[in-house]
Order: sequence, then C-alpha cells, then structure tokens
Amino acid sequence: MHTQNQPEVPVSEVPADAVLLDVREDDEWAAGHAPGAVHLAMTTLAEHLDDVPDGDPVYVICRSGGRSARVTGYLNATGWDAVNVAGGMAAWAAADRPLINDSGATPTVI
Repeated sequence: MHTQNQPEVPVSEVPADAVLLDVREDDEWAAGHAPGAVHLAMTTLAEHLDDVPDGDPVYVICRSGGRSARVTGYLNATGWDAVNVAGGMAAWAAADRPLINDSGATPTVI
C-alpha cells in the first residue's frame, strides 16, 4: 500500500518493537504519544536529521498520516528506509495501541 508513492502500512502492521518517529508538533506530542517513539516535529526535521533514529525501517507517524507521508518521502529521498503509518496517531489510538504522556493526565491524540 502506498501514498504519494511512499511505502505505507496500517497501524496493525507496525511491530511492537518498531522504531517510531513522531513528527507532530510539541503540543500534540505532549498530549499523548506512543511509548518509545522519538519526537522530531516536521517543522524542525531538516535541522535535526542527526536525531532521526536508526531503524530498518523507521516508521513515521503524525496525527492522521499527511505530514508523515511527506516526511517519509523526504527521508527516503535522503537515504533512510522510512515507512508511513497510515491513519497516524488517530488510527493508533483507535486500534488501542498504547499511549503515554509526561503530564499524568489521560493521554489523548489532538
């Protein structure tokens, strides 16, 4: 399955031990994110390429899949093996995959 000619998988096919790159903004990340995910907002990614986690592949996720599809394309064009997570964190939460945050409040996807 591909979006904009980029590799894409549904949440159900993301392995439990996947290297997950969350490209949402800081407030979205703070509200709730996947345990173990690495946060690099799409708007700052170009300045922080050294912080992209090593993964074969790196699974890229945002809220609904649009930003992560663009980041997946960018990463694949610059040498990474990246796969977009279809439906993003909205699909992640709907599939009852784990969500955490640092505030102690109930994690949510915004």
